[in-house]
Amino acid sequence: MSTINSNPLPQQVWPAEFAERYRAAGYWRNETFGAWLRERATAHPDRIAVVGGDQRWSYAELDRRASALAAGFLQAGLQRGDRVLVHLPNIPDFIGVVMGLFRAGLIPVYALPAHRITEIEHFAKGSGARAYVGAATHAGFDYRTLARELRGRCPWVEHVWISGEAEEFAALDTLYATDGAALPATVSQGSDVAFLQISGGSTGLSKLIPRTHDDYIYTLRESARICGLGPDSVFLGALPIAHNFPMSSPGFLGTLYAGGRVVLSPAPDPETAFALIERESVTVTSLVPPLLLQWLDLAPKARQDLGSLRTIQVGGAKLSAEVARRVRPVLGATLQQVFGMAEGLVNYTRLDDPDEIIIHTQGRPISPADEILILDDEGRPVEPGQAGHLLTRGPYTIRAYHDNPSANARSFTEDGYYRTGDVVRMTPEGYLEVQGRAGDHINRAGEKISAEEIEDHLLSHPQVFDAAVVSVPDEYLGERSCAFIIPKDGKPRPVELKQWIRGRGVADFKVPDQIVFVERFASTAALKISRKALRADLRAQLLAQQDAQGN
Repeated sequence: MSTINSNPLPQQVWPAEFAERYRAAGYWRNETFGAWLRERATAHPDRIAVVGGDQRWSYAELDRRASALAAGFLQAGLQRGDRVLVHLPNIPDFIGVVMGLFRAGLIPVYALPAHRITEIEHFAKGSGARAYVGAATHAGFDYRTLARELRGRCPWVEHVWISGEAEEFAALDTLYATDGAALPATVSQGSDVAFLQISGGSTGLSKLIPRTHDDYIYTLRESARICGLGPDSVFLGALPIAHNFPMSSPGFLGTLYAGGRVVLSPAPDPETAFALIERESVTVTSLVPPLLLQWLDLAPKARQDLGSLRTIQVGGAKLSAEVARRVRPVLGATLQQVFGMAEGLVNYTRLDDPDEIIIHTQGRPISPADEILILDDEGRPVEPGQAGHLLTRGPYTIRAYHDNPSANARSFTEDGYYRTGDVVRMTPEGYLEVQGRAGDHINRAGEKISAEEIEDHLLSHPQVFDAAVVSVPDEYLGERSCAFIIPKDGKPRPVELKQWIRGRGVADFKVPDQIVFVERFASTAALKISRKALRADLRAQLLAQQDAQGN
């Protein structure tokens, strides 16, 4: 047997007085994923639960597959508490695998389809995973090649299962034939860690986030209620469903919890998604702002009937008010802004909120027990209505990352508040307006510029499809601003865009010092704009130009 990577069993522990409070309030009910799936399958066995490609699984079929996989994983030698890397695209096997792991008391470690060997090796080392479940191929990439490299670098990853043509590895399909009828619905407790999620920041390698059955199922239950999900809801998983937003806000897990149907899209582009919306009468989906822009651009020309859509959720990054106003007129659905993080806190605009709140805010917390602090740079509470750094704690916000003391020291206060890294303002009604990430503020000769603010102004220009504002080093100013622009309907002149910004009535120091036109933006695996990549690209261009001039 290969040497197992030494790694502690994942835990997530709240102080006893907080845990008692959350249980007494009914937030934590000792529910587990394996048990509630069995309950849904018993209550409505023939209702369709999952649709993907040519597969349509009923709740009874999903429950049967979860038990078969659970039994197969355990018969292969995995033991309760072992970690398993799940590296699958939006296919039914993803849901079958994670439900099977839950039922066996194993711990999924989620990876996004765009992750490659650097990230997967990092997750394997950080979690001590004993197994890897991947696709054969997806979007032109062969994950079996990655699995071979992973086994070479991380010999403690003893088992590899492949969805599709497995070659020398074990085929996932063989496990579905395992007899799992005698397996109990769950072997876990609500306080056990259910899975390891990955942190969603766009800088550095992701940290591992232990989420318990208790805390995560509470978010599913409340999210489904707030978002109006029920048995007639049809959720389209357009974003990678391993990401926290389309997983639980309310996502595919919240939809299954509510007894609805999950439709998996192999790609998030509007052409693919619109066809599924029409075919499956999709009622709700979740998007990130760059993807929403594509949908808004194509929808007026689309041949498909999108009339079933009731709600379009947008999160992952701040949505410009200029774009938010277009959602209902163009797509005919209610916009719901979502602001949250894999570490915990989730905020929603409510479906019956006034338009001005839906357009201009990113929602309010889901729980009365969510505690919010907004602090200035010196750690003092800001005056009401002023912007500051967001800190939070509550019944579903973690108290620590997995096995990462240095990150925990940076990210959590001594009294258990999580430092989100977001700069926000709270309205008198308790809604949050996201000003940006703390690192997205540009310090230009002592004047602070919000990148998000300038992006909002640029997005209002009729010839700007998308915009991202970044800082670059400057010998005299300390930092100067550069706006990356994806144009539409012809490229505007930089001087025109600068005049446009000035005409919006903002301070002159906020006008971008430099404008660069690009065809597309580099993205993270979760389809967010990677400002780290944009900064790196620009710096590389400037260095190359300086070298050429010097030579």
